[in-house]
Amino acid sequence: MFEPIHGSAPDIAGQNIANPYGQIWSAAIMLEHLGEVEAANNIMEAVDKATSQGVLTVDLGGKASTKDVADAVIANL
Repeated sequence: MFEPIHGSAPDIAGQNIANPYGQIWSAAIMLEHLGEVEAANNIMEAVDKATSQGVLTVDLGGKASTKDVADAVIANL
């Protein structure tokens, strides 16, 4: 099982403010474990680019929403 280590955060459910980077990183780790190293590396590079571009959620000092982060990672793939 691959998942980020945190709670389900029911207090912020549906508010578009959760930080999805941990979940995305977990997916990359899973792909690496399954032998899909290139796909895992591509995801991690996209995450690195997005964070370097300043796409950060409030908990990281930014103003990006959950959707903003997802869109930035997808755009950088």
